[in-house]
Amino acid sequence: MNNPEVKELYRLEFAEQAIALLNPLRAEVLRVLQEPASASEVGRQLGEPAQKVNYHLKALEKVGLIRRSGTRQVKNLVEVLYQSIARTYLIPDSFGWPEETVQRMKDQGALLHLIQASERMRGDAMRLMEKSDLDEVPSAVLETEIYLPDEAARQAFIRDYAEAVRVLSEKYKPAGRGAGFRVMTAVYPEPEHKEDRA
Repeated sequence: MNNPEVKELYRLEFAEQAIALLNPLRAEVLRVLQEPASASEVGRQLGEPAQKVNYHLKALEKVGLIRRSGTRQVKNLVEVLYQSIARTYLIPDSFGWPEETVQRMKDQGALLHLIQASERMRGDAMRLMEKSDLDEVPSAVLETEIYLPDEAARQAFIRDYAEAVRVLSEKYKPAGRGAGFRVMTAVYPEPEHKEDRA
């Protein structure tokens, strides 16, 4: 299979392409794929498992930001090679998107931030466990459920929520002494479980 030329600049053509690029790992995948590579090669360069990389490759291929550029025999396996369609991607100021598409992009960005925050918390917890041995690490988790039936209720809650966090942050802001603590808060819709749909 011939390798098509990689464009220097590609102007995104539809919203799903921009949504795909909201994930920072996919941006790194595109950078690596300026030269043809397999999922396992991309994974080695980024320090990520091939299965995880393959998931993102499928998403990028689906919206046309990468393409298959060939195959390669590795022992008893045939690896698919992928390549970016461009070196740089331009997001237009406006696609003339409907409001629901713009909101979808915002929601995707918020969910991405939630995932990154949870991964950071998990990494911090693992490091604290490694250093603590048998010593107790002072920490706390608070969890509750709230009911926000409409957009007005959600906006009102966010205002109250942000103000409460601001007051607490001011009261307990770092004073240059003692141990520092990280506080992370999150609000998101409770996912629907399979049994809920039965």
